[in-house]
Parts: sequence; C-alpha cells; structure tokens
Amino acid sequence: MDWLTEYKIPVGDTAESIFDWLQNHGGWFFDGLASAMDTLIESLLWVLETPPPIAVILVFALFAWWVQKSWKMGLFVLVGFLFILNQGYWDETVESLTLVVSACVVCMAVGVPIGIAAAHRPKLYKVLQPILDLMQTLPTFVYLIPAIVFFGIGMVPGLLATVIFVVPAPIRLTHLGISSVPTPLLEAADAFGATGWQKLVKVELPYALPQIMAGLNQTIMLSLSMVVIAALVGANGLGVPVMRALGQVNTALGFESGFIIVVVAIMLDRVLRIGRANA
Repeated sequence: MDWLTEYKIPVGDTAESIFDWLQNHGGWFFDGLASAMDTLIESLLWVLETPPPIAVILVFALFAWWVQKSWKMGLFVLVGFLFILNQGYWDETVESLTLVVSACVVCMAVGVPIGIAAAHRPKLYKVLQPILDLMQTLPTFVYLIPAIVFFGIGMVPGLLATVIFVVPAPIRLTHLGISSVPTPLLEAADAFGATGWQKLVKVELPYALPQIMAGLNQTIMLSLSMVVIAALVGANGLGVPVMRALGQVNTALGFESGFIIVVVAIMLDRVLRIGRANA
C-alpha cells in the first residue's frame, strides 16, 4: 500500500500555508480582534473583582431569584457561591465566569444573526452545515494551535478557541427556532401588511425565543466545559488548578477544583433552565 501514501493529499501542509498567509497579511486584523477581546475580558474582570465577593454573590442570588421567581433557587445560588468562597476558589471562579460570559457575548452576537440569515436562506444553511459539523467534531485541542499562532498565550486565545467550539450551538438552535415558525403566522403577518423587519421582530423572534434561550444555555455549558482546555494556552480560571492537580497527581486538589466546576455548572444550568421555561 506504499503507492497510496506516496501521493499524500497535502491537508496539513495546506492548512499550515493558510495560517502562515493569514499571519503575514492579516496581522492588523488579529491585533484589533485581540485588543477588542482583551478589553471585553478586562472589563468583565473589573466588574466582578472590584466589589467585595459577598456583594457579587448577593447580586447573583438576587438575579437567580428574579429570573426564576423562586427564593429557593436564590438561596441555592447563594449557598453555592458561599461554598466556592469557603473552598478558596473565588478568584479562579470569577476568571472562569469572565471567560464564559465573554464567550456568550461573542457567540450570541455572531450566532443569532447568522442563524436568522440561514433560516431565511436555505442555500446558505446548506453551505454552513458541513462547516458547523467540522467546528463541532474537530478535536478542541486543534483550535489551540491557531489561537497560539495568532494571539500568543493568555485569556484571549482561550476565548477564541472557546468561541470557535461553541458558536455552532446558537447558530443551529436559532436556525431551528426561526425555521419552525408556523406558516399561518407568517401569512397572517403578510396579510396585515407587515414588513420583513416587523415579521422578524414581532413574529419570528418571539416564537423562536425558547430555542434561542436553549442556544444560550448550551453556549454557557459548552463554554464552561472548555475552561480546562483553555488553561493549556495560559487562560486563568478553574482549569489551572485542574491541570496542576493532573501534573502533580494531586487527588485532593483535583477533586476540589473539579467539584467547584460542577457546582458552577449546576447553578448556571438551573437558573437558565427556569429562565428558558418562563420565556
């Protein structure tokens, strides 16, 4: 079978050539993108780190109570964050939440408009579908290579790798929500003389809101699952103690940091699940 490998299709070489060309000719774009992402991250970090931890915890608890209309969930969030504070992982949790929120802002800002456009243009979605499949099935570690090439190490490449892995979720779910709007609703809007923008804002988006909220929930959960991988490129957060525990074979540190990630994931999922149901 040597004859088959003799004429190897240059997949890796082609990818490397593309990245080299982008690095040589698109430095201005990547520098601007890195600056914008860094500003977003630093702003969120300032908001979460400047007040006393107890004040931030109370805000999260009140937010959970407001979204769910349940004092039990507010108390659950309060106890969860107090447990994190008790374990000494407050700074790491804030850094991970910053990465998650930043990824959500970018993914929803990009994913929702693309999902709407794809729902209105079936041919566009046919083109996007294999790209989205590739983004979701390619091993996440592969995303770290171009992230390091273009942005070095730190929170920004961690955010970029997270966005690439997560953004297909809001695109797909927004497309699903907009595409599932019943035809009689659209025909009724046309009969009343609604413009395309009015149909989108007053008919399609309200009907698709549960699916869009499901996309937000998936975005947050997938972003949180990337915190350990993002630590490999220098991103701060809960992934750092997990990687340290793995390197030291430290069972106590591994279970502590891993359990904190579970607590954060459960709190975020419960709050947004109720919010999605209410929507």
